[in-house]
Amino acid sequence: MCGISGFYDPSLSHEKADSVIESMLKSIAHRGPDARGTWWHEGLLFGHNRLSIIDLSHEADQPMIYGDLVIVFNGEIYNYLEIRQQLISKGYSFVTQSDTEVVLASYKEWGTDCVQRFVGMWAFALYDRSNRLLFSSRDRFGIKPFYYIRQGSGFYFASEFKALKQTPVFSNELNLNQVSRGLQMGWLCYNNETYFEKIKALPAAHNLVLRLDESGSGQVEIKRYWDIEPGKYSDLSFNSKVDQFHEMFSESVDLHMRSDVPVATCLSGGLDSSAIVSMVQHQHPGTAYKSFSIYYDGDGEVDERPFISEVIKKYPAIEPFYKQPTEDEIIVEFHRALYHADVPSTGSSFISQYFLMKLIAENGIKVVLDGQGSDEYLAGYMHTFYRLVGGYFRKGNLTKAISATRNLSDKLSLSTGKTLSHLSKSLLSSFSTEQQLYRLEFRKYYPFLMNEKPNDPPFLLENKAGSMMDRFLYHLLFTTSLPSLLQYEDRNSMAFSIESRVPFLDHRLVEFAFSLQNEDKIRGTETKYILRKSLASILPDAITNRQDKKGFVTPGENKWLRGPLKNLLEIDYDNLGFLNRDKVASVIDQYQKGDSSKAVLVWRIATLNYWIKNFV
Repeated sequence: MCGISGFYDPSLSHEKADSVIESMLKSIAHRGPDARGTWWHEGLLFGHNRLSIIDLSHEADQPMIYGDLVIVFNGEIYNYLEIRQQLISKGYSFVTQSDTEVVLASYKEWGTDCVQRFVGMWAFALYDRSNRLLFSSRDRFGIKPFYYIRQGSGFYFASEFKALKQTPVFSNELNLNQVSRGLQMGWLCYNNETYFEKIKALPAAHNLVLRLDESGSGQVEIKRYWDIEPGKYSDLSFNSKVDQFHEMFSESVDLHMRSDVPVATCLSGGLDSSAIVSMVQHQHPGTAYKSFSIYYDGDGEVDERPFISEVIKKYPAIEPFYKQPTEDEIIVEFHRALYHADVPSTGSSFISQYFLMKLIAENGIKVVLDGQGSDEYLAGYMHTFYRLVGGYFRKGNLTKAISATRNLSDKLSLSTGKTLSHLSKSLLSSFSTEQQLYRLEFRKYYPFLMNEKPNDPPFLLENKAGSMMDRFLYHLLFTTSLPSLLQYEDRNSMAFSIESRVPFLDHRLVEFAFSLQNEDKIRGTETKYILRKSLASILPDAITNRQDKKGFVTPGENKWLRGPLKNLLEIDYDNLGFLNRDKVASVIDQYQKGDSSKAVLVWRIATLNYWIKNFV
């Protein structure tokens, strides 16, 4: 895991270019403290901060040169050993043991199609000197970041906003469409848009090619190289699906354990992180292994240690580490956490994750496994039931729709009013597209605070094939949920020079999951059904049978904003001229009088104000 930066700008002198690249690298030094390097060629500069994980020797430092190719690479290609063997059989030779050199040789052999063969996470820029071509790519789910600014003949790229802020082409003009998405929906990003008008993101599963012509300018071509096709369902028996899921998950965890430094894990006590830990211990019985957890005790707080202890009891070789952030620590660290986030916070859980990564770093760990992604494609969120029941309505199966709603009501102990509300929302989803449903949420879930309403919601959710639930899960994965979670995952881990790996996001596992029927993912009221069944033999029973979905619950929106972070409610309305002052003041006033119904919105307003004041 590393920090990359670079640019092509023939208008800069060599001296000025050196100064810019050094400033860019310095701003993201936290991403790679083990080595730093630069490379220059005819107006093109590459810079790299290295976090050494695979092949710790200096021969594997970057920028790496391979014949007429040069690369700066951030990420891991987990199947690099298998690809390396393929390439050796074709006559290639290697100087290092690194996956970076395998990426270069893969491009030499297969061109831009090389990324189709990679299993992993990546963001890289590769310069092909023979063809005057700059080839950049981002992994299938956008686990690793790639941002850029295109202006005139100049093209600047980096792993974080911080580096692009050091360039002569940066402007701090805000993208108000993204501001509104953050406030109303909690999204940190959308497609190629960021919080800044100037800065664009290379979307997940896309390649970017910049061809430099003789005049020094060039055209940027961006193309999607991979997608999921919902609706192509497997005809395997359920037992065969269970066996295949187990085998594929086992292989993914095994690949994600490849490292030349020790690997540990985040452990929340939930199904996903417990599944990863249990699989590691199943594959390597009795191997010493560290887990890290954040908890909060006290009235009304969520303390997952009883569930974590069930995992530890089953696998005593695990050495657990715990931390409860104090109010003083939250006051001290909030500024740094938001600085590293690069964006306004749309929920307080990112601070818990920040402290988790801090704990991991304090114990000398550079690589951790985490459970992101499973909820998005295995139907782990309870609001997936709206689409499941809506699908029954759409097919005219009223008996199933009412039965599923009644079962869910019993499980969650819903009142009659809430049960009827769930039924009506499911009915609404039965004759609406995802675009229509999210459009309604964008305009109605919270009071719209922007001074000007867009004619259309600032997003477009494609109507994919497959069941209603498939379409919902697809957009959780690529649009509405996972991109924001992955942005926090990257920034919080890299703030402490930690590589965070997410085994549930092996693309082959995700493709297989989208070949499953709805009932394979939700059976009765059990979510992530196939995961529970496929790992039942290695998970503690208390985890397999656990039905409550907690998420990364933190007391920030209610407790911290009324306690250690109450100063965030001192809003500088000059910073927020694009918001309706009366509406904002009313929402905050109600909150301060004890109404917590819009606490998350208040958190978003408060952190947006703080972010603009301190980091824009």
